[in-house]
Amino acid sequence: MTTTNNTTKPIFTGALGKRMLTGAIIGLAIISFFVIGAGKGNPAWGDYWRVKPLLLTPFLGAMVGLCYDISEPLGRLNGWMGKVFLLLSFVGYFIGMWMSMVLGLAGTMWH
Repeated sequence: MTTTNNTTKPIFTGALGKRMLTGAIIGLAIISFFVIGAGKGNPAWGDYWRVKPLLLTPFLGAMVGLCYDISEPLGRLNGWMGKVFLLLSFVGYFIGMWMSMVLGLAGTMWH
């Protein structure tokens, strides 16, 4: 008789929540710096132009944290492949955060 060992990673873990929260907090901190630093802004942007970047960027930052959590097991591979995947995960994280800022500021500060 053979037994199978089905050890699968649960979808919602404490690490996933921490990574998503970290991504959202980093996104909110970065976008707040730009939104608060803009002052009153361009009158053509409307009165509530700050709402879109302040909501969209932290949400997308949380999604970037989710993508990082999904790719994290690849970084634990042995040897140089693990290091390459870990480096690619960090690069992907920074690209994702940059793209979330671009999408949050599209139509206002990002022309």
